[in-house]
Amino acid sequence: MRRKRLVLGGAGAVLTLAAAIAVWVALPVPQSLLDQPAAPTLRLLDKSGAPLRTTRTGEGALQQWIPLAEMDPSLLVAFVAAEDRRFYSHQGVDVRALGRALLADVRARKVVSGASTIPMQLARLLHPMPRSLPGKVVQALWALRLDAHLSKQVILEQYLNRVPLGQGAIGVEEAAALYFGASARDVSTGQAALLAGLAGAPSRDNPLVSQARAVERRAVILTRMRRAGSVSAAEAEQAVQEPPIMSSARDAFVAPHYTAALLARLSAEGREPAGAVRTPLDLPLQEALEAEVRHTVQTMRTQGVKHAAAVVLDNATGGILAWVGSPDFFEAKSGQVDMVISPRQPGSALKPFLYGLAFDRGYTPASVLPDIATVYQTSTGPYAPRNYDRRFHGPVRAREALGSSFNLPAVELASRLGPAELLLTLQRAGFSSLDRDASHYGLGLALGNGDVTLLELANGYRAIAAGGVWKPVRWLEGESQVRETRRVMSEGSAALVLDILADPVARIPGFGPVTPLEFPFPAAAKTGTSRHFTDNWAVAVTGGFTVAVWVGNFDGRPMEGVSGVTGAGPLLHRATLLTARRHEPGVLPTPERLGARPVAVCRLSGMRAGAYCPVSSEWFFPGHAPGDTCDWHGSNGLTLPAQYADWAQQARVVVSGVTGERSAARASGDTASARFRITSPAAGDVYRFVPGVEPRYATIGLRAVGASSAARIRWFVDGRAVAGSRLPLVPGKHRVRAAAGSQSDEVSIEVIAP
Repeated sequence: MRRKRLVLGGAGAVLTLAAAIAVWVALPVPQSLLDQPAAPTLRLLDKSGAPLRTTRTGEGALQQWIPLAEMDPSLLVAFVAAEDRRFYSHQGVDVRALGRALLADVRARKVVSGASTIPMQLARLLHPMPRSLPGKVVQALWALRLDAHLSKQVILEQYLNRVPLGQGAIGVEEAAALYFGASARDVSTGQAALLAGLAGAPSRDNPLVSQARAVERRAVILTRMRRAGSVSAAEAEQAVQEPPIMSSARDAFVAPHYTAALLARLSAEGREPAGAVRTPLDLPLQEALEAEVRHTVQTMRTQGVKHAAAVVLDNATGGILAWVGSPDFFEAKSGQVDMVISPRQPGSALKPFLYGLAFDRGYTPASVLPDIATVYQTSTGPYAPRNYDRRFHGPVRAREALGSSFNLPAVELASRLGPAELLLTLQRAGFSSLDRDASHYGLGLALGNGDVTLLELANGYRAIAAGGVWKPVRWLEGESQVRETRRVMSEGSAALVLDILADPVARIPGFGPVTPLEFPFPAAAKTGTSRHFTDNWAVAVTGGFTVAVWVGNFDGRPMEGVSGVTGAGPLLHRATLLTARRHEPGVLPTPERLGARPVAVCRLSGMRAGAYCPVSSEWFFPGHAPGDTCDWHGSNGLTLPAQYADWAQQARVVVSGVTGERSAARASGDTASARFRITSPAAGDVYRFVPGVEPRYATIGLRAVGASSAARIRWFVDGRAVAGSRLPLVPGKHRVRAAAGSQSDEVSIEVIAP
């Protein structure tokens, strides 16, 4: 009796549930679900109003409704064959297919097989639901309801206008325009099959991501269409031969890397502009630059170069004038890689920021730095930097060291100033990709061992041209001009850096008398090459615009005998000339305009030129010119500081003697000396705090030479012992003493309060 009551109760519950489902299915489908999407369309334009890309904001999707009666019939046939071959015979749910799918899902305890009919897929598009077993049941119920109230034609029209088909394209009309440059009103059999093949995995199988997968899926759909009798074997064979993407589609999707990055940025910021939106992009310049990037790759292919990129900024506004992320966005394997925003090591391209920091700390372009064999003891072990030419150049002035991009003086400068301060300067210059602490990069940061993006590099150089003040780039015309600003270096230091980078004579020792870095208008230029020759960089900055280019391989494969000057340099030259045809180069800030005056200095010592010196003219701001006359050159010949003795002998430089006393020139720490002595800080050094630098980063390196290998060097400041190898700066005058066994040395320095 009890069993009978349970059976009757269960049957009643089932009948009640079935009745409730039947009533729910019988309810009319809300018209609001079927209304055409009212999502605002965003049309991106260049600065002159030329169209770049049309998309829907929010999801970044393209969508345009087209009536079913206007669609090419091959689309209906292809999608039915691909997604729901019994579409016209079931009532919204394919019971046989769903039964097999549910059984597989139960066994796996997760959704492993969909078996979704077109009405079921439409139900999920109209009413999103989780991809789970309960979600599948709800989806099936909605499919029954849709099929009960809508004709097959209405269901197909709704589905074909709502199905995502990759690259932000929603519906067959926008997908046909994106991939084929055509309308859904007139597509071929092969094109219809390709679109139908995208419905299952649109982000993975679309031809802009993988032409191989798109072609493979198209073949599967054509086989299903042939089995269904929709196409003949000959028609299917002809469709297989069609290209997966038409070149005409590219005309409707220009500046693709830029527009993709812009849409991603708008989405990340939660911004949803609508209608026609102008960007700063200059489309004619963009197209010309794209051609130059392709030309560069073609001409350098024998040297192992497969890829290149370029970006151009308007200096006054920060507007992005051109953006080429790869030679061919539509290339199947890696065309969508965007090297404008992909971090890589920039090599020597970061050196101008190091020298700008040094000039703010009291160095001048005439300060002498040692380009001699040096081994630095770091937390990761001994570090012995080398120059690109594998040579040593002895004492070099900062102008020559930066202009010729010598590595050893840069590392020495970074050692004196501290990697932490250099990192902070770079971060103020907008290099947010450098997100590790200073200990991670070490002294190698001076040589660009941290990953940065081409866009960051271009905008960093733009900051130097703007008097040392960084401002963000501008993505859209009409954006508010009240934006964040940061001072990277002083206006005077920025002018000195630009003057050096525009000086062809300063480049001669490193690159020779002829380089692609010279232009028929004022321009400052710098190159960089990463370790193992995997990346070439080059930047040119004028008064009006900044151009930055990259040459290399996306996979990090080394190039063959290509440097920044021979690789990225020629592309930079052509790109800068192209830009100058459309945008006024203008003039750069100069030291003279900011109050600097020329002083005759010795080309070797950097001190005021004496009667026996080779003479060069250098710019100095008031209070920074050297006070002493060169004591390296005299009637008896050349006398060098002891630290250059070994170099002079190896380089066969004729000297009349060496001196153990430091000359008045601002030289680097000694690496060889006849007696124990402090090499950093130097006697009489004056340090100033850089605005914005945290006190913990305001330190100087402590170094001495001449001690025996067994002696431990101990440091004292004003009589108090100092732990470690760096001295935190404290305002005031200080005595710094180093002791090693019975030997000691002492120097006086001054730290000026901020």
